[in-house]
This record gives sequence, structure tokens and C-alpha cells, in this order.
Amino acid sequence: MSLSARPARLATTDPGFEAAFQARLHWSDATDGAIEQVVAGILADVRARGDAAVLDYTRRFDALQVEAVSQLELSAQELKAAFDAIPAAQRDALQAAAARVRSYHEAQKRACGESWSYRDEDGTLLGQKVTPLDRVGIYVPGGKAAYPSSVLMNAIPAHVAGVGEIIMVVPTPRGEKNPLVLAAAWVAGVTRAFTVGGAQAVAALAYGTRTIPRVDKITGPGNAYVASAKRRVFGTVGIDMIAGPSEILVLADGSTRPDWVAMDLFSQAEHDEMAQSILLSPDAAYIDRVQAEIDRLLPGMPRAAIIAASLNGRGALIHTRSMEEACEISNRIAPEHLEVSSREPGRWEPLLRHAGAIFLGAWTSESLGDYCAGPNHVLPTSGTARFSSPLGVYDFQKRSSLIEVSEAGARKLGGIAAELAYGEGLQAHARAAEMRLNPVDPAKNRQP
Repeated sequence: MSLSARPARLATTDPGFEAAFQARLHWSDATDGAIEQVVAGILADVRARGDAAVLDYTRRFDALQVEAVSQLELSAQELKAAFDAIPAAQRDALQAAAARVRSYHEAQKRACGESWSYRDEDGTLLGQKVTPLDRVGIYVPGGKAAYPSSVLMNAIPAHVAGVGEIIMVVPTPRGEKNPLVLAAAWVAGVTRAFTVGGAQAVAALAYGTRTIPRVDKITGPGNAYVASAKRRVFGTVGIDMIAGPSEILVLADGSTRPDWVAMDLFSQAEHDEMAQSILLSPDAAYIDRVQAEIDRLLPGMPRAAIIAASLNGRGALIHTRSMEEACEISNRIAPEHLEVSSREPGRWEPLLRHAGAIFLGAWTSESLGDYCAGPNHVLPTSGTARFSSPLGVYDFQKRSSLIEVSEAGARKLGGIAAELAYGEGLQAHARAAEMRLNPVDPAKNRQP
């Protein structure tokens, strides 16, 4: 029986559009209770037993029969050897992608990642001190697929931010190491790397073991067990985000080749069955042409079964009244990836407020952003782009406020602070401010 992919066909003029639209968008991020229970047990065990627990879970889940966690560490020489051994075309692609990602994040650091200060009219210094995190952990998925691009996207901004140590963990079921992942770790400047995955890797990074150092923050995507573990260790360490299934939303005015748009929808649908691909267009005939291309192209896709399941279960082709309405709906969805596939993408971009990344114009396929355009591909999902941002240099920095109050400034601000402190019932706060209004040395009974 041949596969078919029939995303839901909706129109904003239909009486039942709103209900059908909401049903298509709905995705529950509630973690299965059984997963939560397993993860809680793993975290507690690793926290209590350290390396011994990491070894037990690695043997059980990844079938790696080793005697010490130190045997799971990848040496710098092994990472470099992997880089040297891959085909020249792959070496060139990794280095070119890394250079673009690094260049973008260096610009990002200059724009928003520098310390600053100023003095007001009283001579008081106010400012912000930006410092990098000391040590971060990056989780790189392994198993079903390998993601060297995720190594670049997590490690390079950390490196640009000035993080002292970057610790990579990556599962290698049955000891199968992906050479591209190892090569990417060398190119991106990973400090140490361990072939450990799952909740046990997150626990080791969060709590530290004799062999795996404790980090300040954990970034990178993973399966449901990894997501649950990151959620549970937040507070002990920082985390980037809890990522849901991948998403793409295409706004099309009908001017882009329909086979390009169909393949762009495939590009996210092939991730997994829960991924979501949506097309919004005011041109009904164009939507028909895109569906025809979906039918034509699907049989030739290696991951056709996954694409079909994703499009049939969560995909949608939506006919809108106008491009303006399409932009309004896009803002409601707040997609991870948003393609503006039109003749005048700059006309519509100002109307778009919520998206992880915005790809402007027919030539800008989402896949270029995934690998080598430069901006980060670790993006907020499940509507969280309404309040979250892509992974960036700022995720690997922290900010401290700088305050140096002058004598004149203390006299000016003291009365304000004291008034508010008395109003809150905090007399010591108020007195501390008041003492500086007319300072007298009680020991010498004179002003200093």
C-alpha cells in the first residue's frame, strides 16, 4: 500500500475554522508519568553514587561494557583524528559552517554581550558587568541520528562568550561513534567529551561525579528522558529550554515554486511523527499545486513514512483571506521556523512579532539556517517564541549590576530609599541610607 500525505485542508472563511485550527495546533508537552518516575530515579542514583551509577546506566541503555567512566572520555587526539579521517568535502563544509556561525555570534556579542557603565550628574557610577559562565555542558543527541550541526550551534556561541570549559556528552549506543560529530567537536573547540547520554548524562553534568565535572548550565536537545531530566535539574544548574517537536510555518503568496515549498514542509516533517509543518497562503490554487507536489515528491523520500505520519497527524494547508491575515495567524502560532516565501518578504516582516527564526524570501530555505547561514538553530518551540529567544552568546553569559554611589549621590538617594524602606517596614534599610545623609563618626563625634 503506497503512502500518502494529506495535511488538513482548512480555510479561515470556514465556520468551523477556529475549532479545527486549535485542534491541529494542540500538542501536550506533559511528560509521561512513567518517564518522570524513571528519570527521578536515575537523577537520584547518579547524585548518590556518581560514576558507578553512570556506568550502570551506560551499560544498560547503550550496551557499552566499560570498567570506568574515564574510558568513556574522548581524547582531543581522537576528535582531531576523526576530523582528519572524514572526506575533504565534509571537512570543508564543517569549517565553512563553523566560520559563519562564529562570525554571527561574534557580532551578537558585540551588539549585546559587552559590559557598560556611565556616571550620572552626581558622579555615581551605574552599569553592567558581563562575564561568561565558567563551565557549560552541551548535550548532543545520538542513536537514531547524528547531529554535528548541534555541536557547532551549542559549542561555538559558548566559546565566543568566553566560557572556560565546554563539556560535551553524546550517547553512542553499542559504541558506534559518529565521526562527523567528533570532528565537529574538534572544530567547535569542545574542551572535554564523554560518550554518555540520556538522563544519566544530564545528572552527571548537573551534580558532577568523580570523572565528569559539574557544570553551570546545560544546553542542547534530547529525547523525552533528557527533557524531563533538564526540567528537574533546573535550579541546580541553568538550562536553555525544554524543546518540543520541530515546527515550520510557510507564508506563501503563490510566487515560489510549489515543489520548493513542499520540500520545505518535508524538511521538518522528516524529523519525527510529531513535527509540524503548516502552509498559510491566500491563493487556493497555489495550495492545490503544493499538495500535488507533496504527492509527487513523497514516494522518493527515504523518510517517507515519518513525513507522511507528521503531515497527516499535525500538518495543515490553510487558505487565508490575505497575507495580512496569514501574518496574524502566524503570530498566534509563534512557530520555531517561519519562512516568508513571497516576492516582497520585507513588506511582511514588520508584521511578524513571534518566531524563533524568520527566513525571508524564496531562496532562503530553512535548511540553510539549520546548518550554515550563521544564526543559531536551537530555537523555541510550541509557541514559546512568544517569550523566548534562540540560543545565543547571551545564554552563556551572566550580568552583574555595577553601582558606585558618590557622596553627593548618597545624599540625593538616601531620602528616597529611606522613605520607601520605612513604608515597607524595613527600618534597618532606612537607617543604613539615612546614616549617609549627614555622616558623623560616633567614636570621634565629628564628621569624617
